[in-house]
Amino acid sequence: MVNFVLIAVCIIAGMVFKATKSIHPDAHKGINTWILYLALPAVSFKYLPKVHWSAEMLFPVVATFLTAVFCFFFMMFYSKSKGYSRRSRSTLELVSGYSNTSFIGFPLISAFYGESLLSIAIICDQTMFFALSTLGIIAALKGGSKSGKISAAFILKRLITFPPLIGCVAALVLSQFVDFTPAEPFFDKLAATVSPLALFSVGLQLKFNGWKKLIPQMSVSMFYKLILAPAITLGLALLLGIKGNIARITIFESAMPTVVTSSIIAEQYRLNTKLTNLTIGFSIIAAFFTSAVWFYIIDYFFSG
Repeated sequence: MVNFVLIAVCIIAGMVFKATKSIHPDAHKGINTWILYLALPAVSFKYLPKVHWSAEMLFPVVATFLTAVFCFFFMMFYSKSKGYSRRSRSTLELVSGYSNTSFIGFPLISAFYGESLLSIAIICDQTMFFALSTLGIIAALKGGSKSGKISAAFILKRLITFPPLIGCVAALVLSQFVDFTPAEPFFDKLAATVSPLALFSVGLQLKFNGWKKLIPQMSVSMFYKLILAPAITLGLALLLGIKGNIARITIFESAMPTVVTSSIIAEQYRLNTKLTNLTIGFSIIAAFFTSAVWFYIIDYFFSG
């Protein structure tokens, strides 16, 4: 309930500031710069050094990447059947293939399963973040290009200069040689700004005019994100014989709504930000109900 109120307050605040014209029309770009260059890298330095890697942790990694890969093919066929442009297809890939595994996922996991299992959720979150920083950026680049074709060298250049990805890799490497414990309070404060500022940025960009025309696209996006993605992860767990908490948390995390960072990437690469922001808002609200349903489905298959 607290998270839901915080979400609503941040988005509404952005809408109010925009309506009163007391803030610059491009203010969201400055906010997004803070998030991309400081807050998101801090998330990696906050969580990655604490992760205890093991062979069984490969399932959350594989499942999270497969969710994004399956989304690519799903949206490719759907977009072709509807005659959508490459820009629309890339937007759908961006808002459908990546979960809000921390801001929404962590509190819900604590509520349904207990805080002790957040260590598994962190694996899902950082894998999702890495996938978004690579596969998501590639999709955004293709959608933002007029021709839809981007050279491998250009993609590689944008990837290795994407601040969150740099932070992710740096946290993985440097944590093997440096103890970041003394800096944890600093990283905590920076990381804490991600969700409220990202949602405030969404509010600044949110436009409801013409939303009815976007219902088909929003619906298919939420269908994939909230229903099909966790179903795919569930099937993968059953197929591979993955059991226990690893399977339960991974499936539950894949059932989370659209990640708010997708709005920032969509804006940066000139995708359909109206569709992105509306889908984020509606999917977060819907997820509070669908996640409860998935909790009971997961319990049915993995109660032993």
